[in-house]
Amino acid sequence: MSVRILHASDFHLDSPFYSLPQEKAVQRRREQRELLDSLAAAVEESRAQVVLLAGDLFDSGTAYWETSEAITRVLSQIKAEIFISPGNHDYYTSRSPYAFMELPSNVHIFKTPSIKSFELPELGCRVWGAGFSSSACEPLLRDFSVEKSDMVELMVLHGDMYGDKYNHISPEDISASGIDYLALGHVHAYSGILTAGGTHYAYSGCLEGRGFDETGEKGVIAGTVGKGRCELEFVPIKGRQYRIFTSDLTGHQDALEAAKESVGSGFPEDIARIVFTGEFSGVIDEDKVIDELGDKFFHLTVRNETRPVRGIWDGIDEDSLTGLFLSRMRQRYESAESDRERELCLMAVRYCLAAIEGREEWRP
Repeated sequence: MSVRILHASDFHLDSPFYSLPQEKAVQRRREQRELLDSLAAAVEESRAQVVLLAGDLFDSGTAYWETSEAITRVLSQIKAEIFISPGNHDYYTSRSPYAFMELPSNVHIFKTPSIKSFELPELGCRVWGAGFSSSACEPLLRDFSVEKSDMVELMVLHGDMYGDKYNHISPEDISASGIDYLALGHVHAYSGILTAGGTHYAYSGCLEGRGFDETGEKGVIAGTVGKGRCELEFVPIKGRQYRIFTSDLTGHQDALEAAKESVGSGFPEDIARIVFTGEFSGVIDEDKVIDELGDKFFHLTVRNETRPVRGIWDGIDEDSLTGLFLSRMRQRYESAESDRERELCLMAVRYCLAAIEGREEWRP
């Protein structure tokens, strides 16, 4: 016996997108709602019988009317049993968006921080879960274990394996649970399919990135789960990505030309940041870079992390090992009797500075 599932989480609908201009922030929120149709398409494509939504569907305890309407419309179209575990952003209360949405009968919300189950005998499975009722939550899985049965045991939870505030979940708790597959939300990157004891578990990651700490492809997990086994894979969902381009200006005279080399033809659908690094003593006109390259992206920002170009004798006056070393080598350099001796002296300084700084080579 096995069941076809789709696991998704952390949509964060109605995110403010503070880093974008207002008109683009409005557009991004509209596009978030449109991603719900991509979710429905993924459910249909995978022929999922059970959909596990592991929390933070909303970014806060309020929602725009358009958002509530969109999620109600899309969930009503999905021909599968849907289970929602509210998280720390969209926790369930009598005033939360979930309480006012007229959801179809195939949508089940875990409304309390007490693990409960829904049985689906026609699918030979049982779905367990719980939900946040405030922005923080005590460990829910601790000391929990299902009784052995022939049913496929599924669970959906919003929880944190790396901290204590948001329903801390440990590998030991997962292993002792007796669950066949645990669908997790809260971490915004796909974790891969992991195992603890006889339980498979995973973070699906967010449906679409919202900042430069959420780069790369995003999507859902889909496939089949049976007793003690699963065949699941990550399924990308097409959306805007955040991209970071690093442009090392060491040895360059023109920051704009270096940036052009880094970004190439660009990605018009995506949000990008150019980070200038290396040693550079010139002026970086960030507005000019954005004016020249902004049309290669949906939105572009620039960050300057360069260091001033240094000379080989910089730091000679420091009260440090480096300062003492440079002072003595400068004396030897100035008292050298030939160009070859001076060349060897400079070479020795470069090698020693590289060693002091833990570099492979020293660059001026």
